[in-house]
Amino acid sequence: MDSPANDAVVGVQTLFVGHLPALRGFVISLTGDPGLVDDIIQETFLTISAKASTFEVGTNFKAWAWSIARLKTLEALRKSGKHRYLAADVIESLCAHEEAFDWNEFDRMQRHVAACIEDLAPKARTAVELRYRHGHSAAEVARRMGWTANAIHVALSRARKTLRECVEKRVVAEGPSRPVG
Repeated sequence: MDSPANDAVVGVQTLFVGHLPALRGFVISLTGDPGLVDDIIQETFLTISAKASTFEVGTNFKAWAWSIARLKTLEALRKSGKHRYLAADVIESLCAHEEAFDWNEFDRMQRHVAACIEDLAPKARTAVELRYRHGHSAAEVARRMGWTANAIHVALSRARKTLRECVEKRVVAEGPSRPVG
């Protein structure tokens, strides 16, 4: 039989999966090390599942999950002894105002970026996905695509410019964001 505890776990796990791409991006932005991301995401998932009963339905899941991910990121960086992309105090400072963060605007921008990535030329899209979605170094992207490192740097620079312009156009066309709810 289903119990309220099981329902809570399934509920937060469902929310977790729905927010996974954004959460991965958040963790990558804090670590700068794609090699740590999967372990941090897994630890975050386990902690969220274990603490499911403490999450209040109707409150800000992202703020709750991101807070757990931030702590798991700091823990992983401390344990790994790897060079930090950002110092722990900088991570804490950046995350200090997470409750005030406009998650609706974040989601809106994420939708625009995803649509703009789809509009890129196929090779540019492949380079962007290998570099930023899969976290490969520019040298590895060049190797995989059979290009020179310089060609990849130029292609990524042009793709970022194209993406920025595309997102700006979409934002203007859509108009101001509206609160959800």
